[in-house]
Amino acid sequence: MSRASAPTTAIGYGQAIAAASAAFALRFGLDAWFPPGFPYLTFFPAIVLTAYFAGRGPGILCAVLSGLLAWCFFIPPFGGFAFDFATLVAVGFFVFVAGVDIFFIDGMRQAMRKLAVERESLAELARSRDLLYREMHHRASNNIQMVGALLRLQSAGVADEDARHALTEAGVRIETIAKIQRQLHDQTGEPTPFRVFAEALLNDAGQAAGARHAVRVEGGEAPLHPEQATPVTLVMLECFNNALEHAFEPGSDGRIVVALAQEGDNHVLTIRDNGAGPPDGFEPATSKSLGLRIVHAMARQLGGAFSMARIDGWTVCRLTYAPTAA
Repeated sequence: MSRASAPTTAIGYGQAIAAASAAFALRFGLDAWFPPGFPYLTFFPAIVLTAYFAGRGPGILCAVLSGLLAWCFFIPPFGGFAFDFATLVAVGFFVFVAGVDIFFIDGMRQAMRKLAVERESLAELARSRDLLYREMHHRASNNIQMVGALLRLQSAGVADEDARHALTEAGVRIETIAKIQRQLHDQTGEPTPFRVFAEALLNDAGQAAGARHAVRVEGGEAPLHPEQATPVTLVMLECFNNALEHAFEPGSDGRIVVALAQEGDNHVLTIRDNGAGPPDGFEPATSKSLGLRIVHAMARQLGGAFSMARIDGWTVCRLTYAPTAA
């Protein structure tokens, strides 16, 4: 027996003695109220409780003390130990019932201890998995961001203006994907609600562009599905950056509203601004703009549809797609 378990064991046996004594006192006090033939009535609960809270050894001690007390004081002749057939049958019945109670209660306690150990083991595995996942997620985001930075660095050494612009845009978009991946999960590894990381990404994009426009995010209280998060967010950012670049005059104040809502069986992402609309005859489906080509590619990847229209003085970009089953 270890030093740590010795005090606990002593307390358990003390509880067994106290429980048997309390059961005896209660049985003795209620003796006049009990009909003949119930010598063990208050002792069985004491045995069960002791076995459950203190363990098998204290439970056995409580059962032995209880049996002796009941035999001596509540089975005739009172004050002694009779050995006639009827008394031995009653004592044997008590031993059987008490033994069964202790056996099953001790088995239950052992099962509960094993279950607690298994739960702790599973919890530790879950913590290790989450830590590994967050580390892998972090490293992947850093690697993606490094690729974007390398492309932008490479663009500085390219003489051709179009090539330099293309490399710069590619680097920016790759770094945007890294930001999306970093924002998708919080510090505990839990998926972040769309509203939370959308506000953070839009704020970063607005600051990078030097914009002063009012931006509001509506809906999106639930996280996006991992397979849909990146394309949906890319569509949002492309439409947002397009509004910052083309919808407002330099130095003007405007409003941009991003909303994610449920319409029937589909999710609908809308990005609307109150700036200048697209020119007459503009067709987003046939536009040569790289940003709009990316938006349409992301919509196809989602199995959805993208549209752009001028409605009541607002330019409304609308992405409709079916949610992926969890």
